Amino acid sequence: MRSAALCAGLGLFGIAAVARAADDPPPLAPADVKAGRTVYRHACASCHGARGEGASNWERPDAQGEMPAPSHDKRGHTWKHSDAMLYRIIQTGWRDEFNKTERLTMPAFAGQLSPKQTVAVITYLKTLWRSDQRRFQWEESRREPFPPEAR
Repeated sequence: MRSAALCAGLGLFGIAAVARAADDPPPLAPADVKAGRTVYRHACASCHGARGEGASNWERPDAQGEMPAPSHDKRGHTWKHSDAMLYRIIQTGWRDEFNKTERLTMPAFAGQLSPKQTVAVITYLKTLWRSDQRRFQWEESRREPFPPEAR
């Protein structure tokens, strides 16, 4: 009787562990992370910092009234955006709504980065976040995944 209760308890624990694992983001493909790190170093680090730390004072407008390149690590807000939005920002550029100028403060990389490179760099960025941030971003991305051309 005791062993049956123990087996039942272990079985429920196993089910809970599997259910919990299903709520976690899937592991990141090491090859994509490595490729993304290379893309990041060549295309992103000059503005966003070698380790994704962002430009100095990235949370405040600069002398031109523009928001500097933000942090992509756990201190930033990149993790709050879905894969679809991050892909769109990288490919088509971005103008922060708080900017005093009309120019894109994040240049468009369409034509410079392939869809595969764009996905890879986003995958690399995910390594800079805490697990709770990764989970949040994954939930957002389940609703808004990468566009078809990126898959």
